[in-house]
Amino acid sequence: MPACARPLLLLLLATCSHAYQGLAGAAARPLRASSPAMKHNDYFQRIQRAESGRLRLCVSRSNNHIYGQIVDDTKGTIVTAASTMEKDLKETYGGNCDAATVVGKRLAERALAKGVERVHFDRNGRAYHGRIKALADGAREVGLSF
Repeated sequence: MPACARPLLLLLLATCSHAYQGLAGAAARPLRASSPAMKHNDYFQRIQRAESGRLRLCVSRSNNHIYGQIVDDTKGTIVTAASTMEKDLKETYGGNCDAATVVGKRLAERALAKGVERVHFDRNGRAYHGRIKALADGAREVGLSF
């Protein structure tokens, strides 16, 4: 074997062994399963309701504010939204039932203006009590049905 071929052979063996270790490491890690059985049950209910044509009124809250939005899950878009963070509501305290009722009424008015009359109420795992209930009652007063 010529002397110039020996370093090339060592370099080739080093690259092959490095690639081999990479393949062995990848094969040892389990692949992530993307089966639908891994998803949460609420996901399937949300998809089923979206396919029936009902949009979703999603409510979230913090200690000081409450947020509501109507989501079209088939398109993945937000149709309309309202919250206590809006400019004219920002001066008042947003962490009480009165503010939640105002947000619910605004949300329902905006939804009815866009032609949305029936929605599914998504409380985001929160109890139907207090500010969540006040937002829902405010939306029902204006004419949104769920």
